[in-house]
Amino acid sequence: MDLRSVRIEKPEEINFILGHSHFIKTIEDVHEALVNCVPGIRFGVAFCEASGPALVRWSGTDETMIELAKKNAWALSAGHTFIVFLGPGFYPINVLKAVQNVAEVCRIYCATANPTEVIVVETEQGRGILGVVDGFKSKGIEGEEEIAARKAMLRRFGYKM
Repeated sequence: MDLRSVRIEKPEEINFILGHSHFIKTIEDVHEALVNCVPGIRFGVAFCEASGPALVRWSGTDETMIELAKKNAWALSAGHTFIVFLGPGFYPINVLKAVQNVAEVCRIYCATANPTEVIVVETEQGRGILGVVDGFKSKGIEGEEEIAARKAMLRRFGYKM
């Protein structure tokens, strides 16, 4: 058994969703969930098939996001893993429930724009994801000033009234 860290390669501002599912139908169903959730959404999705030809299957509406999805899925090469890259201005908070509600989706590992490392195990049989390192180690505990800044940011973004 071999453990390794696979860094997700992407531009800093780009958000992505990394998950696990159970069927080749995932690629089309995730695509449909995204386009039905946010009109005009720009994204790319790739899925690591776990049997048969074991290909990286892909779809999307934005060539740049599709290429990111294919490249990162190939780097992971972990069976039944899928990764969705959202174009600039699109965020996981707006689509995550729709993706989670796709019948084949078993779990979401992360939904983030942070630098991310995926901890992968490789055996004689194949590869699997053990977990993710999403962002950085905590640097402290927020105080009153940070609480006020957090609340102001959420209101500025329109997530709170």
